[in-house]
Amino acid sequence: MLAKRIIPCLDVRNGRVVKGQKFQNIVDVDDPVKLAKVYSDLGADELVFYDITASNEERNIFIDVVERTAEQVHIPFTVGGGIRTVEDFRKVLNAGADKVSVNSAAVKNPTIITEAAEKFGSQCVVLSIDAKRNEHNNWNVFVNGGRIDTGMDALEWAIEGEKLGAGEIVVNAMDSDGIKTGFSIDITKKIAESVKIPVVASGGAGTEEHFREVLVEGSADAALAASVFHYGEIQIKDLKEYLYDKGVEVRRV
Repeated sequence: MLAKRIIPCLDVRNGRVVKGQKFQNIVDVDDPVKLAKVYSDLGADELVFYDITASNEERNIFIDVVERTAEQVHIPFTVGGGIRTVEDFRKVLNAGADKVSVNSAAVKNPTIITEAAEKFGSQCVVLSIDAKRNEHNNWNVFVNGGRIDTGMDALEWAIEGEKLGAGEIVVNAMDSDGIKTGFSIDITKKIAESVKIPVVASGGAGTEEHFREVLVEGSADAALAASVFHYGEIQIKDLKEYLYDKGVEVRRV
């Protein structure tokens, strides 16, 4: 069995790590380069760096911040936000990222997934899905930093994303983002059981048990979180020991 991964997430706006709730009430946290090094040293399995306003502001990602962050970490590093073309993939990978996450642009132009996978390999292409529950108890795909409801079904889009060539899927449940009441097990499990590529759960981590639930009951391959790590509410080493004691295969620190 492959070890389950624990992934801190750095949401970056104007060159600073920030955090909010349900994509609102954004507050400043720290310098991304400094925080990335801390997590790398503390035993995180991977890091994710999202430039959270790049797509909505229709600008390119802050490549200089990506370069400085990549210099400080020795674990796999995924970058997303403002990725619109295959050339953007190349720039981010050349800046030191191991994987590139695409969200809004893939919805608007699904062929970007295939083109990037063919050029750089599927292992470099991460399809990030911002999903929100609708009145029919299904999940819709949102774009532009959670601002626009596409009306697309999240499960169907995940399955299509795998067919197009994505090597990994991040499922960010907007309803639970930042409120620490637990990951959205149902949509994570549905997607994880419908695709063969790794699925990363995002949104809702508040306790160590929440991680166990989504990795076991939710069938996720990895769990991504931000504020519980940023504010020291959960230590990565303690979390991994907790998961190990509960029978979850993890890379211990």
